[in-house]
Amino acid sequence: MSGNGNGEFRIGDKVVYPNHGVGIVEQIGSRTLGATAEKYYLLNIKSSNLKVTVPFHSVVAVGLRRVVKNGEVQKILDFLADGQTENATDWKDRFKENSDRMRTGSLLEVAAVLKNLLVLKETKSLSFREKKMLERARYLLVSELALARNCEESHMEVLLSETLSKTNLKLPEAAELES
Repeated sequence: MSGNGNGEFRIGDKVVYPNHGVGIVEQIGSRTLGATAEKYYLLNIKSSNLKVTVPFHSVVAVGLRRVVKNGEVQKILDFLADGQTENATDWKDRFKENSDRMRTGSLLEVAAVLKNLLVLKETKSLSFREKKMLERARYLLVSELALARNCEESHMEVLLSETLSKTNLKLPEAAELES
């Protein structure tokens, strides 16, 4: 990867903007700020149809990256199927660990959060913030994996449900989390 990240993404690339979800690079533009011209990407965020501008120099800072490759999808599914989890016992520690994982923008870390929270949910009811995080993790996982595999999100939900059921975990319905 080049240091300054120039020319890293092209128009039409499917990208992930951590915490916003998946989007498409719609255009690459530049604007002048004082004496300097600044290049930026204009993204269209799929879920909200929001337009987001990301200057080239902030790409690394915000964690903008390409959607995982199809080959990595299997790695994530295998990870979800293996039943291993680590959860801190203290609520605050656990919440912080999971929040940090979500912030990395790595889909594997998001999968880890999903799995940890689902395991936890088997033993106790999740706090409001943990429920929100589970909803977020579920959404990010489903939307990005569907994009990577080029399939419908509903198809990916079925695949994730089947994968999780191998370790007796249940993928919650989106509606169930929103309530």
